[in-house]
Amino acid sequence: MWIYEKKLEYPVKIKNPNPKMAKYIISQYGGPDGELAASLRYLSQRFSMPTNETKAILNDIGTEELAHLEMVGSMVYQLTKGVPAEILEREGLGAYYTDHDHAVYPMSAGGIPFTAAYIQSKGDVIADLHEDLAAEQKARATYENLIRLADDPDVIDPLRFLREREVVHFQRFGEALRLVQEKFAEKKFYINTPMPKAK
Repeated sequence: MWIYEKKLEYPVKIKNPNPKMAKYIISQYGGPDGELAASLRYLSQRFSMPTNETKAILNDIGTEELAHLEMVGSMVYQLTKGVPAEILEREGLGAYYTDHDHAVYPMSAGGIPFTAAYIQSKGDVIADLHEDLAAEQKARATYENLIRLADDPDVIDPLRFLREREVVHFQRFGEALRLVQEKFAEKKFYINTPMPKAK
């Protein structure tokens, strides 16, 4: 169960609309390395984790990714709010506007709708944690690309926050991998109990 706070994890207050930037940023909403994929991946993989601590790590990070999804959605909405259809079309969002108007819809910057094929939940915890480490690095790289494309401090500031959180998540997944490897390396001890006597 979650408790929802009616505020963003980090403020998003974009004063100047920029639909071109919204087209790029939406990839972190519903693209292959975006926040929706990350959240679903971690919240699905947590069930297979062998310890309560590693389950909690995936649960915590998966939950925070939902908060990041909310931030990215807020950015896309603020960057397109009130922008006329002809400007959206000029900036490459004509097809998006046709299907979604000014709504926020999960898709990549290339216009591909979100698909569950972006995520994996293998059941092999070592494989899953390695995928999670890679996912955080891909998200970090995407945020760095977005920061390079941006020129508005109101956009760059939350992007930097999100990039920093990807670094923290990478470190926490490294910790989870270490915990799992230590658990698997433990020696098994068996108590020698006498067999019951036949009657």
